[in-house]
Amino acid sequence: MNQKIENIFFLGIGGIGMSALARYFLAQGHIISGYDKTKTPLTLEMEDKGINIYYEDKIQNIIHTPDYVIYTPAIPKDNLIFNHLKALEIPFYKRAEILGNISKEYFTIAVAGTHGKTTITSLIAHILQFNNQPIIAFIGGICKNYSSNFLLSKNPKIMVVEADEFDRSFLTLHPDIAIVSSMDADHLDIYGTKDFLKESFFMFTKQIKNNGLLIINDGLEIAKDLKVNFQKYSVEKATSIIANNAKVINGNTHFTLTINGEYSQEIETFLPGIHNILNISAAVAACYHLGISDLQIAEAVKTYKGVQRRFDQRIKRDDVVYIDDYAHHPAEIAATLKAVKSIYPAKKITVIFQPHLFSRTRDFGDDFAKSLSIADQVLLMEIYPAREKPIKGINSQWLLDKITSKEKQIVDFDNVVETIIKNQTQVLLTLGAGNIDLIIKPIEEALS
Repeated sequence: MNQKIENIFFLGIGGIGMSALARYFLAQGHIISGYDKTKTPLTLEMEDKGINIYYEDKIQNIIHTPDYVIYTPAIPKDNLIFNHLKALEIPFYKRAEILGNISKEYFTIAVAGTHGKTTITSLIAHILQFNNQPIIAFIGGICKNYSSNFLLSKNPKIMVVEADEFDRSFLTLHPDIAIVSSMDADHLDIYGTKDFLKESFFMFTKQIKNNGLLIINDGLEIAKDLKVNFQKYSVEKATSIIANNAKVINGNTHFTLTINGEYSQEIETFLPGIHNILNISAAVAACYHLGISDLQIAEAVKTYKGVQRRFDQRIKRDDVVYIDDYAHHPAEIAATLKAVKSIYPAKKITVIFQPHLFSRTRDFGDDFAKSLSIADQVLLMEIYPAREKPIKGINSQWLLDKITSKEKQIVDFDNVVETIIKNQTQVLLTLGAGNIDLIIKPIEEALS
């Protein structure tokens, strides 16, 4: 793509990654329009900025023929607009291809991992922004400090980007610094087996530029023929990046972070749990590598407000706590529930979970059941299908039967709030990646 392009059409413009890219090209002075099937706060915000968005799959919505089309793989191939523009032989690009091209212009920090990448990406972006570094950031969630998933400084020199393993999208990136937080089995509908997923991560790390750096969670396997330097991070293990002496003071997590025996600083954050100590350690290490001062990094972490739907504390009172989180994989659910249990050990923990994808529910049924059973009460919604068709025998009742919590039941959008009120909830979590976010406001209102 070149600087002369004037008209770009986005298919699936409302997605968290696509919307950030649309705003990037709008900032470059291009004419942006797009299609998405659902009106959301993200799409409304883009419309306020002058982007035309269509919510009906109608060919007549395409008033001006675009120069290029950027699309998400989630767009169904029977989409009328997709096929109409394809027939016009207009160049089509996947979002990942465009991100790869953009990254060639900057010193790039790419954050990969089946869990934790949004928190790490947004924290790196915040630390750099806090320290007036010239950045461009593409974040897979809304960073609360800026109410945005896209940050753009004047004359940016550093790009911070979430490297998505879905559909092997991250293989378009050639970062200067790469972070890998986790390689748990996921997206098996794409990869087939965990080994193929792991191999894809190996390929990603091999694309780090010469003289680049890999920052990787301790315990994860590293490609045998990796040719760049790497540093491992851990909690209380003999690694280059070590988090020690973790404790909770007045509700905040405090720990000492040491990097290469040189950097040693006490870190304070509102984020709970070992998994977030690890996420913060990785983000701080990347910024330290760029030469940001110790105290400025620690101060930035302290002011970090987190990401929407990532341990998002919606209500925090003595009588009731309500936390919303995007967790949709067994490992994420377990980490979140364990963190909540550590904060509220004497209170009843109720979780509302909406499984995401029939295939993921099938592939990890036993693991989901084990993770969800950490909660005292489980309210299970029906499976959100997203891009999939139903799989015979795989439904929420099938999963519920595997859960060992004494209190468990199926709920739906119509009765979930009523169920919560009847139960006199103490600590409530909503977890999932589907449309469970639609019940956040009704729950807040009911509990308020």
